[in-house]
Amino acid sequence: MSKHQYFQVDAFTSNVFSGNPAGVCSLDDWLPDDTLCKIAAENNLSETAFYVPRTNGFDLRWFTPEAEVDLCGHATLATAFVLYELKGFKGPRIQFHTRSGTLEVSPHKQGGYAMLFPSRKGELVEPEQALLEALGGVKPLEVLKSRDYMVVLENEAAVRAVYPDMRMLKLIDSLGVIVTAKGDKVDFVSRFFAPKVGVPEDPVTGSAHCTLTPYWSEKLGKVELTARQISQRGGEVMCHYRGSNVLLVGQARLYLEGVINVPGES
Repeated sequence: MSKHQYFQVDAFTSNVFSGNPAGVCSLDDWLPDDTLCKIAAENNLSETAFYVPRTNGFDLRWFTPEAEVDLCGHATLATAFVLYELKGFKGPRIQFHTRSGTLEVSPHKQGGYAMLFPSRKGELVEPEQALLEALGGVKPLEVLKSRDYMVVLENEAAVRAVYPDMRMLKLIDSLGVIVTAKGDKVDFVSRFFAPKVGVPEDPVTGSAHCTLTPYWSEKLGKVELTARQISQRGGEVMCHYRGSNVLLVGQARLYLEGVINVPGES
């Protein structure tokens, strides 16, 4: 049996019990993929991050309870928090080597951490009727698609009112579905649904803001935007549009620290 340090961190929030909880597992070397999947399923959080040190940073992977994903913001933020706050990392920035390329995270001057992520600008598409029905018959202003569908609604109240059919959403041709509108007190709000990978509604989704940020930057004529994901837990993201990249800033708080016991590994 092998033992591995494990942390649960609430990301994109300054308060425990809000934001998005992420698991962070420290490894000396990679465990088999099947074991990583089982750990993530056992944790039953929207994402568990696993990192392995290397000479020029850290390898980083993310798993939902059902699948590995190509990009995850809140679990990256949680991992950076663990490395800086709990593991004694001292560098000005961390380089994470991932399926989405090299991601850089650094402490932000106003608190929290800034993550340099790829911009994933959506393209306008004609919405599938099945998508709109899965979202309860919404009437969008626009629908765009990158990795995920992004459905733009009239106002924040309409986003809050969405009550999706998760069984229908599993059949939609994208990893997840973003629903968004201009915010009442922030620049824009959103919600994110990904039942296809075991995440019915994600509390706060960093990767979705890679698509949200370029859209709202162009719509509002701003490069720095305030965002709130209006899930039940809720969370805040500061977004900076940089063309081919977005800079996402958020805070994090430690909830749990422990040890995972993995059977069958020496």
